Amino acid sequence: MWVTSMPQVWDEEARSGGRKGAASGMVTPAPATALLGSLAGWLSRVADPPAPKVCGAPGGPPVTAPRVTLRDGRHLAYCESGVPREQARFKVVFSHGFTGSREDSVRATQEVAEELGVYMVGFDRAGYGESDPNPNRSVKSAALDVEELADALGLGPKFYVIGISLGCHAVWGALKYIPERIAGAAMMAPVVNHWWPGFPADLAAEVYNKQEVGDQWALRVSHHAPGILHWWMDQSWLPTSTVVAGTTPLPNKRDANIRAMIKADGTFQKKKELATQQGILESYYRDMMVMFGKWEFDPMSLPKPPCPVHIWQGDEDGLVPVVLQRYIASRLSWVNYHELSETGHFLSPVPGLGDTVLRTLFS
Repeated sequence: MWVTSMPQVWDEEARSGGRKGAASGMVTPAPATALLGSLAGWLSRVADPPAPKVCGAPGGPPVTAPRVTLRDGRHLAYCESGVPREQARFKVVFSHGFTGSREDSVRATQEVAEELGVYMVGFDRAGYGESDPNPNRSVKSAALDVEELADALGLGPKFYVIGISLGCHAVWGALKYIPERIAGAAMMAPVVNHWWPGFPADLAAEVYNKQEVGDQWALRVSHHAPGILHWWMDQSWLPTSTVVAGTTPLPNKRDANIRAMIKADGTFQKKKELATQQGILESYYRDMMVMFGKWEFDPMSLPKPPCPVHIWQGDEDGLVPVVLQRYIASRLSWVNYHELSETGHFLSPVPGLGDTVLRTLFS
């Protein structure tokens, strides 16, 4: 699951931060932290990460999608849906989740999109699909990529943002770094980082005890030793992420059935090949390093933004613990929290939910 290892003792980062919450470094037993530090130092000298195969470059995959050029020269590939841009009343930038692509969306019906006048653009986040890698990727850069895409497409001074799962870090980033540009924001099953200082230690520890050992280690490495994550994930003898493998226990029946179906018909593998065609480091692993790394801010400390913000969360989510989402909503009085009964993590396939998200966001 998308979780971190939980504290047994305070480490140096936590002590220097002086906080009593679950985050600010209080996430890993001290011996494990020391081991990771030593291992990272050695591996940084002997295990260089593989170079990405950039789309359009010699030896790289072909460019087949429309792309915009950013200020730093990188390209973002995008996919448009809904009504034509020039006819739209509401313009939305969609940030896909882990393993996703520019073709993902909230799956609203075309009828509702036309009724409301919604234009939506999805994009391959940096390093995914046909968007150039960004070795300096961060929560802030994800938000600024959203802004630059919107400006390149002429979406106007304000636009809406919708994120799903791990892609919601770009939405939190937008609320932090470009709040004046956001007309409204929606997050669907947003992934959380247990190192966020706002989480109480006892609550985070309770959640941790239910997690898979491989996920604890994958995210521990993502946070404490991101430079060796690519090496760690390639070692079959080490405990690694069940999410990447597609083996995480899913308590919700619809989630389990969907995953079984897409693995059986080859969709799971095809999505992985498309997402990681420039290299799994710059897509999957960079996602893990950004989402579970050291954030520059705690979402639970954000001031009220000048726009409505909504979170949708299933109460049977096997990837994002509902108790942590409830806690975030309790800390942020300005968040409109929508909990879905008997619902898991995969929210896009929930019948009618895409239409509900759009109607609610624009109401």
